[in-house]
Order: sequence, then structure tokens, then C-alpha cells
Amino acid sequence: MRTRLAVALGSAALTCGALLAAPPAGAADYPVSSFDVTYGQTYTRGTITWYGRSVVVAGEHKSVDVNSCRGTTAFTLDSQSHQMGVGLSGNVCGASDTFSFLVPADAPGGAAVVRVCLDNGADGPQVVYLKCVRYGHP
Repeated sequence: MRTRLAVALGSAALTCGALLAAPPAGAADYPVSSFDVTYGQTYTRGTITWYGRSVVVAGEHKSVDVNSCRGTTAFTLDSQSHQMGVGLSGNVCGASDTFSFLVPADAPGGAAVVRVCLDNGADGPQVVYLKCVRYGHP
């Protein structure tokens, strides 16, 4: 868990500039896409809000077994499928939980694609992406 937390904190530190540039809460001028990544009886579901230089991924993820945790990871990609940023949630084990995190996409026009993955909730090199789905900017 330490590595996953360190990645989350590092990602948060890298996105401070994006947070300052994020639009005010409730801004209705930004497109929103729904996502659903289901793997067996587990899932991550929610929305992607597309801002100029970042996205916010928010939703709920579920694990059905306390010994089989789940997490949500999202990657922003440009139009050439080059990774721009990564964000991740905390883990859930044997329950459902909500999450919300910002993923940087610091280039003119922001992200073209967000790849949302349901993962095994492990740390560092032990993380396994169980299923990933790509969502294009609307």
C-alpha cells in the first residue's frame, strides 16, 4: 500500500498546477462521459469530466472479497495515444467505495482519450490491470 500511496501523493503533487487551473465546481460548460469497466462481479463505474488540461474521474468501485482488493487507475492520452498523465484511487476490499481524482493532461486541448482500468489494488510492480477501456473525448 505504501507504493500506491506514494504514487497517489506524487501524482497529486504533479497536478497542483492543474488543480489551480481547474474550473469552478459546478461548471456546466465541460463535457462529461460515463464509464463502466466490469470484470466478473467487480467493477469501476462513474464519469469523466473533460477540462482543458485535465480530467476528473469520479465514481464507485466494488470488490466482492476481502482478500481480493480492487482499485481504479486512469491514464490520459493524446491523439497519438501517448500517455500524458496517470491518476489512481485508493483500494477497496470486500466492499464498494466512491472515489474522485484528477488526472493531468497538460497540453493544448487536453486529453483526447482516457483509459480507465480496474486493477488488483496492489502496489508498484505487483499491480495488475484486470480490464481497461478507452473513452474518447466527446
